[in-house]
Amino acid sequence: MNRAAPLSSVHRVQQGFTLIEIMVVMVIIGIATTAIGLSIRPDPSRALRQDAQRLAQLFAIAQTEVRLDGRAIAWQPEARGYRFVRAAWQAGPDGMPVASTRAGLDEFGRDDALRPRDWQAEVVKVTPPGPLVLTDEWIGTSWTLALSDGTATVELVREANGRYVVR
Repeated sequence: MNRAAPLSSVHRVQQGFTLIEIMVVMVIIGIATTAIGLSIRPDPSRALRQDAQRLAQLFAIAQTEVRLDGRAIAWQPEARGYRFVRAAWQAGPDGMPVASTRAGLDEFGRDDALRPRDWQAEVVKVTPPGPLVLTDEWIGTSWTLALSDGTATVELVREANGRYVVR
């Protein structure tokens, strides 16, 4: 005799996920995607900060060059970049070499470190805008150079002891 069980006592086996479970997983995926997307966005001041850090290293190299060579080096900001220049050597009246701007300027065209460079940031405004002269003084005055791209400003500070700091 075949007895059929009443409907109330039959246990149905669950197949698949419930709507609530699917919605919870979708919310978790959405939160994770948003977090990853926000962390990937580039920092707008990153290129400006890299320019300032590279410039600090180049100022230290130029300062060493000035102390070794004896000729002052001027750093000149330009619209799309910057360059380092110094007076060229020229024979003096007694045949000894002297630094002179009449012979032209040495723009470090063949020097890998001090050659003219472009800014990594799109547009950079330099304050103060004029040239900056590096001399052979071991202990000099401190100064601050502000680089701005319109959205962020980074300061490059030369301390009195000759150390360069990016803030």
